[in-house]
Amino acid sequence: MTITEFIIDVVGNYVATIAFGILLNIPRRALNLSGWIGVLGYLLYQFIIVLGGGYVVGNLLGAVAIGVASLQAARWKKMPMILFNIPALVPLVPGGQAYEMIKNFALGQNDTALTFLLQVVMISGAIAFGFLLSELVNRLRQRAWRKRE
Repeated sequence: MTITEFIIDVVGNYVATIAFGILLNIPRRALNLSGWIGVLGYLLYQFIIVLGGGYVVGNLLGAVAIGVASLQAARWKKMPMILFNIPALVPLVPGGQAYEMIKNFALGQNDTALTFLLQVVMISGAIAFGFLLSELVNRLRQRAWRKRE
């Protein structure tokens, strides 16, 4: 990946996250931060892919990063966490695999379609489990913070 492709990826993910936030009608003061949280999750996902971790692990760790960053943003802006983590998930959604699954089912290539179905299920499960893990990380951090005081 060249530096130009990297910049295009970052800008594209930022714009896609903000555009989805606008579609969801989230407040303006949450748009910029949710865009950067989406970029953070996507960059972690890409980093894991480059290291050979695979799509599922990349999505898992990207979702964990989005969940942790969304909680921090929610506290800082005094807004609900969902305003940050739902738009930020857009770059991680397995839309390409879902499209290929439907296309192959329509063309009668059921074996290929089932392969894509399995990918969609695994990636979606990894994202959900990543949010669960981020909640665990946030609670452990809160507990450790209370013990310090």
